[in-house]
Amino acid sequence: MDDIAMIDEVLKRRVKDLALGPLPDLFLIDGGKGQLSSACQVLAELGIADQPVIGLAKRLEEVFVPGASEAQNIPRSSAGLKLLQQIRDESHRFAITYHRQLRGKRTFRSPLDEIPGIGPQRKTFLLKTFGSLKNLREASVEQLIQQGKLPAKVAEEVQRGLKKAESRKQ
Repeated sequence: MDDIAMIDEVLKRRVKDLALGPLPDLFLIDGGKGQLSSACQVLAELGIADQPVIGLAKRLEEVFVPGASEAQNIPRSSAGLKLLQQIRDESHRFAITYHRQLRGKRTFRSPLDEIPGIGPQRKTFLLKTFGSLKNLREASVEQLIQQGKLPAKVAEEVQRGLKKAESRKQ
């Protein structure tokens, strides 16, 4: 992943969202000198040169500020450093949870999810009974009624919905 491009996009979005209100007291950038200088450059492009911004590099828990070539000497036991670490860690947790949810939804989506009358239990039963979506798609309405134990109306919806999903795929 491209940290610099991501920082650029996130800061531009964040500042755009804040156009009507005040800026935060501090932008905390997840990263060291490179990420911090990228963030400063973006803020300068947006005309926000006096915004407080710092970088927190995870490996050694170093804090960088614009204009200083070396990390700031903040004691490891400092309450301020611990607060910055907690903020960074919470943002990581939030982002990871969000991306896992997106991935989970993509992974477990099925054309059956869009068919009225097919819930999670019926979906599981149909897939176990027929073995695959391909077999379900090729099944007749009669087979769906008998083997799939579906009402006639739902069996017709399944057949129609699966064929429609297949045609969209092609």
